[in-house]
Parts: sequence; C-alpha cells; structure tokens
Amino acid sequence: MSSSAEPVDVVLVGGGIMSATLATLLSELEPTWRIEVVERLDAVAAESTDAWNNAGTGHAALCELNYTPERADGSIDIAKAVTINEQFALSLELWDHLRAAGRLPDDGFRSPVPHLTFVRGERDVDYLRRRHAALTAHPRFAHLRFTDDPGTIAEWAPLVMEQRHPDEPVAATRADDGLDVDFGALTRHLVADLQARGATVRLQHEVRRIRRRRDGTWRLHLVDRAWNASPRRTTLDARFVFIGAGGGALRLLQSSGIDEIKGYGGFPISGQFLRTTDPALVGRHRAKVYGKAAVGSPPMSVPHLDTRVVGGTPALLFGPYAGWSMKFLKHGTWMDLVRTIRPSNLVPLVAVALHNLDLLKYLVTEVLATREARMRTLRGFMPSARERSWEMITAGQRVQVIKRGRGGGVLEFGTELVTAADGSIAGLLGASPGASTAASAMLDLLRRCFPDRYAGWRPELERMMPSLAGPAGTAADADAPHADPDLGTRDPAEPGAADAGPADAGSAHADAADADAADPGPAATRPAGRRPSRPSPPRRRDTPVA
Repeated sequence: MSSSAEPVDVVLVGGGIMSATLATLLSELEPTWRIEVVERLDAVAAESTDAWNNAGTGHAALCELNYTPERADGSIDIAKAVTINEQFALSLELWDHLRAAGRLPDDGFRSPVPHLTFVRGERDVDYLRRRHAALTAHPRFAHLRFTDDPGTIAEWAPLVMEQRHPDEPVAATRADDGLDVDFGALTRHLVADLQARGATVRLQHEVRRIRRRRDGTWRLHLVDRAWNASPRRTTLDARFVFIGAGGGALRLLQSSGIDEIKGYGGFPISGQFLRTTDPALVGRHRAKVYGKAAVGSPPMSVPHLDTRVVGGTPALLFGPYAGWSMKFLKHGTWMDLVRTIRPSNLVPLVAVALHNLDLLKYLVTEVLATREARMRTLRGFMPSARERSWEMITAGQRVQVIKRGRGGGVLEFGTELVTAADGSIAGLLGASPGASTAASAMLDLLRRCFPDRYAGWRPELERMMPSLAGPAGTAADADAPHADPDLGTRDPAEPGAADAGPADAGSAHADAADADAADPGPAATRPAGRRPSRPSPPRRRDTPVA
C-alpha cells in the first residue's frame, strides 16, 4: 500500500458543485495550500450536479411557494424567501467575480429564463395575490408582477393555458430576472481552473475508508476504479477533509468514526422527469413555471414546467415524479442502504418507517404509476400535452436525512452540514444541498471549520461577494433553515398549512487570527492527536434543490 509522504492541506471527496465551490474559495483565500479532489467516476459533476440530474433552477425564491408559508392569521411570512434570495445573490456575485478575474471562461452555464408561479382555484388565487403583496413590499421582490387575467398568463406561458377551461380561476406571478443554470458546466469550469492553479484531481478513485491519525490528520484509503488499475490500494493524508459525495457522504462520515454522525441514517428517493426537445413545444415556452401539489399529495410532488438550456440547446422538463431505489448514488449499488445501517441509527430507521406510512404509500403509488398516469399529471399542468412528444428521464438520487428525534426518529427533506467538533472534517448529508446556495453553504462551512481564520478571511470574501458587507452577510453568518422546493417538508401554499413563525437563525462567531506568511496548513492550531471530548451537535441547513 502506497501513501502520500506529506499530508495535503485539503482533500475534497466528490467532484460536484459543493466541492468545486469550496475548493475555489480556499484557492483564493489560501493560494499556497495543497488541494486535492477525489472523484469515484471518470468525470466530475457526473452525479447530482450533472445538468440532467437536477432541474437547473437558479433558486432565488421568485417562484417557489415553499419559501412563503401562510401564518395562522392569514398573513404571509417572507423571511425564508428574503434569506434564499440573498443567498443566491452571493452565488451570483461569486460567479461574477470569477468571470471578471478570468477564472470562468464565459457565462454560458447560466441562461436568462423568467420564473413564474402558476396556481388554479379561487383559494390558491387568493393566496398568490396575498403572497405577491407581501413580497413586493420588500425591495428585493419589488419587480415581481401578478396577474389573474388568463390572456396575460397565456402570453407569459402559452403551453400552460392552451386548451384550459376558460372559466377556471387562475393566477400567476412573473420575475423576468430568473435564471436556468447548468451546474454541471459550471463545475467543470471551476475544476479546470483549479487544476490550472495547481490543484490535483483524481478521477476514478474511490475513498473506501477514512481514519484519524495520531497527529490529528486524516488518512483516506483509496481504490483506483480504472479497468486496468493495479489492485494495490493507496492512501492519502490530509489536514482537512470535506465530504461532498452526495449519497456517499453518510457511509464515509460513519467510516471516520466521529461522534457527530451517530444516529444518522438515509432514505433514498429518486427523481424522474418528462423531457421534450420538440422544437414546436420548446419554441413556445420560455419560463420556469412552478405550481403547487394537489390536495392530499406530499410537497415533493410540486409540479414545474421548466425551460432548460444544456450545452446551448433548449429543452422542456416537467416533474418531478418520485421513484425508489436502495442506491444512494445514481451510479451506486443496491447495497448502499444496507451498508449504512448501524446500531446507532437502527431505532431512527425503524421509527421513521413506522411513522411515515403515508410517504411510503405515495412512493409505492408513484413507482407503480403507468406512463399514462404520469401524462395525466402533466396534462393537469399543460392540457395540450401529447405522449409521443415526451420521454422519461431519471435524475439524481436524493438521500433524505433520518436522525434521532421525537418518537425515536425523524425524516427530514433538507440538508445538514455535519462537522467534527475540532472542524477537521465535515460532510453534507441529505437531498441535493442546493447548488444555487453553494456559496452561502460553503461560507457556513468556512466559518464553522476554520473559526480561527474566518475573521482574517472576511475582507477577501467581501471583495469576492460584496453583499457580505450588507444584510446578505448577516444571513450568511446564520444557520437559516430552508425548504426544498422539489422535495419540501411541507406545502405552505395550502392555506393555513405552514408554520407560523419566521425562519430560525443561529449564529457562529469567529476568533480573529491572522494567517502566518509561512502557513503550515489548516490544522496548524489544533492540538495534535487529541480527540475532542465534547462534540458540538451539528446544525441543520435545509437548502433548495437546483
């Protein structure tokens, strides 16, 4: 078994948007640090980050009802929407900075696509009208337009109104500054830039185990997955490890042995979409139109008809439809679920199974649904849809978080950043952590894992993302829970169905410590070989799916 002679400063497991964003930030903040990315597939951005493994929405809370719950008194809570909008603004600013600095070759990964919300029925029309009034009172949403005129909606989204009953009450809002984002293309650009700046990228290398060494660093045991590779394993030592491996993160965090991961499990749900490239349809729809789940359906069934632009070619996407597989990764194995079962998470797993029979029933119904049944769902949103124009595609796997909680265990549809108490290793669990909020999520990680450096990094971070100096900086410095618009935890568009209060927010404080010119690396200030005796509990970050 061969081993690296000297620990690298940072190893990122998984070649998706989160790892690419974190590595990009660190390469700007600490250009002398040695950074390595380890990806098990033969290309980066090939799992959930791939353009067709997610919906590509640049989530700015312009069209997603999940972010504007209705309080018990009928008022609309916009706190989450404002936070999400500010967080997406950070991502935009980071991309703009990288483009201006020549680190991104072009803006081809993002395409202007208006964001619309569309509802039917008098009750939901009234809700959308009140939602619009509440949002437009805030300057970030002042440009949002509302209409309940079918003719205007037909101009905004012709396919949604074509062949619809003329007496049906309908309403829509529109934001012209929405985006469709090819996160796969963005990630490939970022990784190529990292390589040009000296970072190492190991493709077709799978991390099988992670162990803490006596000196406090981490040893990763790697297997080369290339068909002609030597069977001999290699090891890689690192001072800091980030596990951005999607569904593979749970098992690797368990392998690390940190106390903070005990009690966590995962429940995999796959997403499926209908797609068309028919020019007659694609040419008549230029929008991302989000609706609401049917009465009695879980929020994960919220329909949306989206313009996608992948590789410069437009297409239409409708969904999501839920499926189920024991795989934790799209390119994983059927043993993924079994391999993550531990004595510490057995009770939460059983409790969640017993307490979520309605979800299990929904998944069984979705899995057994015929193509005609799925087309009926599409026609409820687009009455003129014809089966021959659409193909079914399978998106990335989403592994929902199961953890200890009331009744023995709870199932959460958001994402969670789990960190060791000493900050030397961190990983993201849950559904797609929301590529739209990658900048904000990784700022949270920097603050929590590098508290002695964060204050010194802050001026450079504000130069990259100027909003950090304003209200968005306050939002970025808080752990604000967000709903998942594709697999949300609830359906706030159902009047009276959402929670009544504003988003909870926590804060983290950084101790100022200037980096020395001869920087020994991220773990320099940690006591060597000492395990933390009182691990701090991980905090929840529910972020949107792209």
